[in-house]
Amino acid sequence: MGKLKTFTRRAFLVGTAAVAGGVAFGVYQAKRELENPLQVAEGQTSLNPYLIIDADGVTIIAPRAEMGQGVHTTLAAMVAEELDVDWQSVRVIHGPAAQAYYNGALPGLGMPFRDYAETPLQTRIKDTSSVMAKVFGLQITGGSTSMIDGFEKMRMAGCTARETLKLAASARWNIPVSDLSTQEGQVIAPDGIALRYSELAAEAAQIDPPSAIELRDPTSWKYLGKEMPRIDQVAKSTGTAEFGADINLPGMKFATVRINPKLGGVMASYNAIKAEAMPGVERVIDLGNGIAVVARNTWLAMEAAKAVEINWEAAPYPPTTDALFNVIAASLEDAPDSSMRDDGDVDKALQEAKTPVTAEYHVPWLAHATMEPMNATALYTGDRLEVWAGNQAPLVQRDHCAKAVGLEPENVTVHTPYLGGGFGRRGEFDVTRYAALVAKEMPDTPVKVTWSREEDMRHDFYRPAAIARFSGVVDEGQITTLSGAIAAPSVTRQSSIRLAGFAPPGADKGHVEGAFDQPYGIKNFRINGHIADLDVPVGFWRSVGNSFNGFFMESFIDEVAHAARRDPLECRQELIAREHQPSAMVLQRVKEMSGWTTPKAEGIGRGVAFTYSFGTPVAEVIEVQNEDGAIRVTKAWIACDIGVALDPGIIRAQMSSGLIYGLSAAIHGEITFADGEVEQENFPDYDALRMHTVPEIEVEIRETNTHMGGAGEPGLPPSAPALANAVFDLTGVRVRELPLSKRFEFVT
Repeated sequence: MGKLKTFTRRAFLVGTAAVAGGVAFGVYQAKRELENPLQVAEGQTSLNPYLIIDADGVTIIAPRAEMGQGVHTTLAAMVAEELDVDWQSVRVIHGPAAQAYYNGALPGLGMPFRDYAETPLQTRIKDTSSVMAKVFGLQITGGSTSMIDGFEKMRMAGCTARETLKLAASARWNIPVSDLSTQEGQVIAPDGIALRYSELAAEAAQIDPPSAIELRDPTSWKYLGKEMPRIDQVAKSTGTAEFGADINLPGMKFATVRINPKLGGVMASYNAIKAEAMPGVERVIDLGNGIAVVARNTWLAMEAAKAVEINWEAAPYPPTTDALFNVIAASLEDAPDSSMRDDGDVDKALQEAKTPVTAEYHVPWLAHATMEPMNATALYTGDRLEVWAGNQAPLVQRDHCAKAVGLEPENVTVHTPYLGGGFGRRGEFDVTRYAALVAKEMPDTPVKVTWSREEDMRHDFYRPAAIARFSGVVDEGQITTLSGAIAAPSVTRQSSIRLAGFAPPGADKGHVEGAFDQPYGIKNFRINGHIADLDVPVGFWRSVGNSFNGFFMESFIDEVAHAARRDPLECRQELIAREHQPSAMVLQRVKEMSGWTTPKAEGIGRGVAFTYSFGTPVAEVIEVQNEDGAIRVTKAWIACDIGVALDPGIIRAQMSSGLIYGLSAAIHGEITFADGEVEQENFPDYDALRMHTVPEIEVEIRETNTHMGGAGEPGLPPSAPALANAVFDLTGVRVRELPLSKRFEFVT
């Protein structure tokens, strides 16, 4: 599972970043030591940014947000494994907004490489790119990178602390450090005398960490590689876990917002006389593109917001769904913005083909639809701002809130409680910014701003709609040519401009991920990306471009396999075996798990799909059946190769979660526009799978890939095409547009 590694203290402080000559960012910025941001109380000691020791035990500081994906558990296990503390005594909190918690794995996602075929040089370039995260302070939970980023950082944090505590004990006892051992939060002398870490922490804080440290061999792991009890399971089971919506401060007021539903438009005028006359309403605040209402409770604030008469200006995009799709389709007629894969001679192969296989696919805009509606609490005191909000990017929240109220960033404190779902939505700063603006109008008074479900659904940063046109050639039962053109607004460009003020240069990898980077050994293989210029707000949605490109790519692979009169699973396996054996093996395993070659009963359909995303190859088979004229999704099998499985239970949960989220979108999900406004308002308009309609799910985890992959998102991309292919197997009807409920009835 891994090899014993020796790290210098400098390596721990700097991380894995390396900059050749400091050309891009400067040697100082790349190599400077980051300050420990933890401010500890009397009786507490912090030896590094990731842990606090006191008389009650050890508190581990998680650098990533917990939104149900289990990161607090596994990140804590990394520290606890090396620190040698009892699991039951571990406490975990989210770290403050600080550069020290940068996500070094995030920039590597944007590198223009095919992960499965990554060369040693490309790996070094990706490692080097982590310096960008450090310099720009990318304290972000996303991209299925939490484990990849934390795997060495968090273990080194525990290891350096352990060895420094041993040095403190060595000095106190005058015993060689090599003669000392640790166990369950204690340093133990050869004669059995022990000192608790809390007794040594203050002395250890005055000692420089040792010059070299050795991480424990995976064969000795007690926590990692095992299914650990979730850190948050008791609190979430008993209702005591604190989410953003649970924040309750003395003297708190309650507010909501009502923003222009024509997204990006401003507010021409408003009349708040009726709302202001309602007993318990304290303020109606002009936000420029809408209003906020402050009242004695949230329900009253929401009712008062409805009573405000508002004239809205128009949106800066075409007003209807059809008109928006026309813009996307028109971009396919322009020269491509990227050609990140162009193997062989596609044009010649298509010209010479007698009957190429062609298909066009459409997918809609999608909402994040987190179970916890958007909310944030803020307290403005004139010279400081304090914000409580479930979020995926604390430094982003801090900086934009500071700008909104005219403070320096260091005068803004961001608290990150549990998130009731994120999926990328809580990486945006609009929710906290509105809360900061409202708090500034109510100085010295904490204000909780809660969005209605309708406001949340209609003011999202949506997964973009997309259109794809594919062509393929079959020659004597072999797929010899595949050409795809993919059109959509760019999530990467729009989000980067909104969040950071600039768009990254070069080809937009995120626009075509899940298509250009798939390990298919096809002789003539080209993927073009076409970026549609639209101002509908789009953002990072679970698995991002893979979410639609997985559907396009795997639907078309299925069509071409059938045109070649090949078994669709075996055809995929043969093509992929030419490029990447771990990927071929997940197809083999899902074939065996699902009994793919076993004859099916009447009224049963099965479909398969494969996507390599976030460093993890995933194959899925879905089974459907005809139930009195409606389709029921009955079973699903998932095989994935995670490289190193740090917690198999959490990985299985995340693979299942990605599948369910993807199936919900594939069957029901669709955001539509009329008169520039989103038509969907709540779950009756934007449905999801329910407990009784979720299929039985079986997951197998493999560990043969050359590196650790992500788990939070890779289960999603194959779900929609596997389902669509199963529906084809059942009905003989090929579906090229989502959601599937537009064409078929599903059991509800």
